[in-house]
Amino acid sequence: DRERHVLQQTLTGCITSKEMLKGCRSGGRRVVGTTSPKRWLSSSSSTKKHEIWRDENEQDNLPKVRRRDGKIAEISQTRGFVDYERNPDPYRDPMERVFDWGEINDDGHDKVERTVQAARCMDCGTPFCQTHTGCPINNLIPEFNSLVYQDQWKQALDRLSQTNNFPEFTGRVCPAPCEGACVAGLVDSPVTIKNMEYSIVERGFDEGWITPRIPKQRSGMRVAVVGSGPAGLAAADCLNQKGHKVTVYEREDRVGGLLMYGIPNMKLAKEKVQRRVDLLAEEGIEFVTDANIGTNVDVDVLRANVDAVILAIGSTMPRDLPIPGRHGNNIHFAMEFLTANQKRLLMTRDGTLESGWNNPTSGGSSFVTAEGRDVVVIGGGDTGTDCIGTSMRHRCKSLLNFELMGKPPASRAGNNPWPEWPKIFGVDYGHAEVRAVFGKDPREYGVITTEFVLDDENNVKAVRTNDAVLENGKVKVLDDTQREWPADLVILAMGFVSPEHTITSQLGLDLDQRNNVHADYGHYHTNVDGVFAAGDCRRGQSLVVWAIHEGRQAADKCDAFLQKRRNQEFGHQYVRAA
Repeated sequence: DRERHVLQQTLTGCITSKEMLKGCRSGGRRVVGTTSPKRWLSSSSSTKKHEIWRDENEQDNLPKVRRRDGKIAEISQTRGFVDYERNPDPYRDPMERVFDWGEINDDGHDKVERTVQAARCMDCGTPFCQTHTGCPINNLIPEFNSLVYQDQWKQALDRLSQTNNFPEFTGRVCPAPCEGACVAGLVDSPVTIKNMEYSIVERGFDEGWITPRIPKQRSGMRVAVVGSGPAGLAAADCLNQKGHKVTVYEREDRVGGLLMYGIPNMKLAKEKVQRRVDLLAEEGIEFVTDANIGTNVDVDVLRANVDAVILAIGSTMPRDLPIPGRHGNNIHFAMEFLTANQKRLLMTRDGTLESGWNNPTSGGSSFVTAEGRDVVVIGGGDTGTDCIGTSMRHRCKSLLNFELMGKPPASRAGNNPWPEWPKIFGVDYGHAEVRAVFGKDPREYGVITTEFVLDDENNVKAVRTNDAVLENGKVKVLDDTQREWPADLVILAMGFVSPEHTITSQLGLDLDQRNNVHADYGHYHTNVDGVFAAGDCRRGQSLVVWAIHEGRQAADKCDAFLQKRRNQEFGHQYVRAA
């Protein structure tokens, strides 16, 4: 209670957004502020690790750990999932991390605990974790877990890299459907697959094992990839390794798409995104920013200069809420809020902006602050949680999160069997931060928003809601349940409906029933010759890991198309680097 009281006081005045920003530019993790509240904050959060025992011989390299049954023995993979408890990498304490924009993850486990967690992998006969019910990119999960257990980290990195272009991204932001499908999860807690994946790739960077792979031979064929999110980067990476000349076009001022501007810094540090982009550039991929195809870059000119085009433009049209008062001020879409915040954080150390993002004449978006405001976030999911976490770091006055659906059960329901993704109640990082600061979970379930109440100056001042239930697939509004909630900032985080259609209309592409680009799954070729589509613009909004999967598959289909065209034009098959 003492910590919460002090933190609430700090949030409402002791630390301003400007001081917070200074803390981010100075390193990200330190607690900042004139009142030096660090003395009241607990240290980084941690989970209980397995007890380690060593023999009197100091040279002993085989530590023993305490098993569930209380016995002390060397780490063994034979009955690992029975002998050892699941122990995921901890997040930093909410009372610490809410003061900065550094990653929420702690430093991770030591070598012994990582070995224990790897030993929990069952080597099961049918590893559902790497099938369509688990990992979309079919990561070789039992193999790299076994290699980590054997302390063969470089070989584990090799296995991981065979299927995943960017483990440092999925190891941070993926919700880990692989763990939901883990066979150990049938009788116990699943293996910490996501943590293992991230530790492997970071070990690869630390050891210098990840270096530029420059193709020895070029095909002479050119490909334009429109969009630099995970689908676009994955497609570009694969096509470049196949020997084609790849140019990636990004309409923002930085490469990365949602990895750079859609996912906040505390979930994925932008230095890690830039590290991968720099590596891809060293391998021969060309990146062109501020290139809005169909607006400041002519589509026909682009197509005339390449042999194929892959569209990876994402699903960027947000779902709106057309109710009375929607025209009022201080009602924003989630991506508008998150992108403007991230661009502000990417200022240079001397405080000058690297782009014209805040200049309305250059099409930039103005910064939206939650500081000192009653914030209502409408919509759950990852995007809603990111808006909650960002608002907390802005020093909001209060925070509520409305969800239309009812509260999920604590364990799997009868219609949600393993190995499906478990639709159960959980506390994400943003919810934990609100709980720590305000003492209450921010979520209100079964709530439908009916009106935005505006003041005389057209600013939102409250939100009116009714309780609602889902019956036979339809929302039923309950009578006599109207409530009014104070709100002077409303953030709409209700998902996305389709891609923007500037490019698609100019290319004459067919659309499906949901206004996504029509390109059959597994083929990715649109109705226009030489134009492919992958990721959210084709399948609808989805996970980063699905975007990587589609980018990889679209690259394979594009490569086959280019080989066929080259064979037809030149009468022979080109020799390509292995």
